[in-house]
Amino acid sequence: MTDVARSSTLPATEAPTTTGSAATSSATAPASTGSAATSSATAPASTGSASATSATAPASTGSAATTSATTTQPTGTTDPAGTGDAGRVRDVVGVGFGPGNLGLAVALEEENPGLDALFLESRDHFAWHPGMLLPGANMQISFLKDLATVRNPRSRYTFTNYLRERGRLVDFINRQTFTPERVEFTDYLAWVAETVEADVRYGAQVVAVEEIDAGDGATGGPDAAGDGARADGARFLVRAEVDGRTVEIPTRSVVVARGLRPRMPAWATDPEIAATGRVVHNIDIVPRLDQLDGTVGRATGRGWDGTGVRALVVGGGQSAAEVVRHLHDAGATVTCTFNGFGFVPADDSPYANRVFDPSAVDDFFTAPDDVRGELMIRHRYTNYACVESELVTELYEREYREQITGDRRLDLRRTTVVDGVRALPDGRVEVGLRDRITGERTADAYDIVVCATGFVSRGLTGLTGAGAFGGSGVSGGSGEVDDDRSAVRGVTRDYHVVGGDGPVPGLFVQGATEATHGLGSTLLSNIATRSGELVEALRADLDLAGSAGDARVGAGAEAGAGADRFAGAATE
Repeated sequence: MTDVARSSTLPATEAPTTTGSAATSSATAPASTGSAATSSATAPASTGSASATSATAPASTGSAATTSATTTQPTGTTDPAGTGDAGRVRDVVGVGFGPGNLGLAVALEEENPGLDALFLESRDHFAWHPGMLLPGANMQISFLKDLATVRNPRSRYTFTNYLRERGRLVDFINRQTFTPERVEFTDYLAWVAETVEADVRYGAQVVAVEEIDAGDGATGGPDAAGDGARADGARFLVRAEVDGRTVEIPTRSVVVARGLRPRMPAWATDPEIAATGRVVHNIDIVPRLDQLDGTVGRATGRGWDGTGVRALVVGGGQSAAEVVRHLHDAGATVTCTFNGFGFVPADDSPYANRVFDPSAVDDFFTAPDDVRGELMIRHRYTNYACVESELVTELYEREYREQITGDRRLDLRRTTVVDGVRALPDGRVEVGLRDRITGERTADAYDIVVCATGFVSRGLTGLTGAGAFGGSGVSGGSGEVDDDRSAVRGVTRDYHVVGGDGPVPGLFVQGATEATHGLGSTLLSNIATRSGELVEALRADLDLAGSAGDARVGAGAEAGAGADRFAGAATE
């Protein structure tokens, strides 16, 4: 056992230039160069990464593979993930190695190190929203809600132990705050990724999770137990693209933690508009400004200089407010549009924060449909379309100060929506804006348009073979409330995916469970506790004999009720 995360490697002749060691971002490095951390209201912390579909998670939706309802008979001759262990059946394969599966890796090491786990990540190093790390951005949750503390305060992987290892514990205490800067929390996550005893294969893009055909002729022998697994216990075949070739990994269980993908307005996805390169989701704001260097602003030794740049920000949550502040600080003239009257302060009161307690997961899961829906709406402003109160005040003061001086560079448009977009010959984008109350329309040309318009959970969507399970692995889109829980109950209480025939033994999903498990599902808040619950569920699935059948899915199996109505349900 070593103190370094193990990275599966290819033979020397095929090894990638980048090793599997997770890259760290210095807590004192310029914000534009680090890996991003966020738990903001409109940019969920995301429990996973877009390992299955994108190398820049979740900035790209990736290529969604056509789903298939067929099962697969593996050849058994492939080298799983280039590890030199052809034919080896893993106990667990984690799809994605963002915070969700990173927390699982920590829990596995501490609670069940005997499980043979492999994590596949599309990036070539550990990163978390690297395109969103703006200067001065802070976390919106307590540092105690790290990857381990709530589950195991004595863990070596707590944020406080990270501070001790970095030699900053006393200095952090002197700050007298519960909320570290995001650049520091990102460095913490990267430190855990480097330190945890986990077998991680970076540069592996998962394209399929398929149920293995356990019939005659399948490698590993027929289904002797009659429970759908092969004689060697393998239930699934995970396919991944690694350095231009396809590898197959047989496994007894799979934990999918693919994170979130950006939600873009329909007008922003028009090919002509997208081709300008001037319309971007906030998830990509940092690299896009770098790409447009010299065209839209310019890079300097002190950061991006936006003098003379006209920018439009669409959105009213934490991410939108932070982008507005960043662009305005850099000298740009910034317009921001809201559906309502302006930025709304986040409800971060002690009582409201109880919706993120570990016990609240049971409350949401067991609540009557009407109560659950009402609670989601009532507590929406703990997480969605809201901004930390200090930033709301700061932006208002800036706008008011400019009214006094007459130097107007900040224009916050209340009750205003986008009403028409067209690309201009000079590369800029002309955007029409309409006041929802008066109906007044205006149009202006912008050098860059930033859509801070939220995210959508990935679940199993886009993975070949996932269609065979009869479910998307998503219990509801991020920020959305379903009136009929039975129609979206695609995940059991212990995070088994529910398919057309009920819970799927051995198949788990993280982060795509807001409609059933509550508002903390896509955030960091409950990763520590959820990781421990997943370890227990994995242990139950792997320890029980095939004859135990339904008992493998344990508590939450009743989620299969109404599964016929769920089968084939769309993700969004």
